[in-house]
Amino acid sequence: MSTLADSSRPTRPAVAWIGLGIMGSPMSENLLKAGYQVTGFTLEQDKLDRLAAAGGTAASSIADAVRDADVVITMVPASPQVEAISYGPEGILENAKPGALLIDMSSITPQTSVALAKAAADKGIRVLDAPVSGGEAGAIEAVLSIMVGGEKADFETAKPILEALGKTIVLCGPHGSGQTVKAANQLIVAVNIQACAEAVVFLEKSGVDLAAALDVLNGGLAGSTVLTRKKDNFLNRDFKPGFRIDLHHKDMGIVTDAARNVGAALPVGAVVAQLVASLRAQGDGGLDHSALLRAVERLSGREV
Repeated sequence: MSTLADSSRPTRPAVAWIGLGIMGSPMSENLLKAGYQVTGFTLEQDKLDRLAAAGGTAASSIADAVRDADVVITMVPASPQVEAISYGPEGILENAKPGALLIDMSSITPQTSVALAKAAADKGIRVLDAPVSGGEAGAIEAVLSIMVGGEKADFETAKPILEALGKTIVLCGPHGSGQTVKAANQLIVAVNIQACAEAVVFLEKSGVDLAAALDVLNGGLAGSTVLTRKKDNFLNRDFKPGFRIDLHHKDMGIVTDAARNVGAALPVGAVVAQLVASLRAQGDGGLDHSALLRAVERLSGREV
């Protein structure tokens, strides 16, 4: 009787995961916890060992990882990396089986997502762009916000997998729409961090109890997820990367370019993009984006 019951249960799709970095490792582990079989590939052996220790399977190549997968998920830094793993004889499109669903969760240009979906369709592979917001903590806690672009039917297929990774999961429109919304997200986050950083320096130079001030500010209209997540970074000057300045620099380039293409003015965003770029130029690109505080401190005459 139990055998019959077990055989009637729908089988979970086999998942290939390409890119096991700060975000990809905990996200893939959440899929394992949810009962999915995950075969992963990344360039760092220690990350492959971590996946295997969590119950996944380490692959020796992209082709090896995706060959038998029903769903391929990618989480890599930028458009060039997405193109590198997707195209060519060793890439995803040449080695995934027809009918597979490719979910790219990287933050890349909308144009790259649209081009990838078109190229994949020629191979019989479906694509969703599904970038995320929430940082390393959101990835670990499986509470990411996931903004998706693509066909509704493919979104419905992917939804159970995405629900193991995030809390707010929304189909935003056709291919590229998820990336457009992510670009807007990164604009809001960068401007918010910059505002918080300026407030921190202002408060400290005024001799106010910073911890008390941030607590009361976060309880009112000035409160935000950014302030909640980054408050301890500011207080402790802890800039261990959850989301690196280098990546936010890339994202600010995406949003300013995309805005220019559609004729949208981003006056404050453009200034913050330059401040992110200056922080990177001063050698802080590997730090968390809360390190925008360091840029404000330098401008305010403080040694950092």
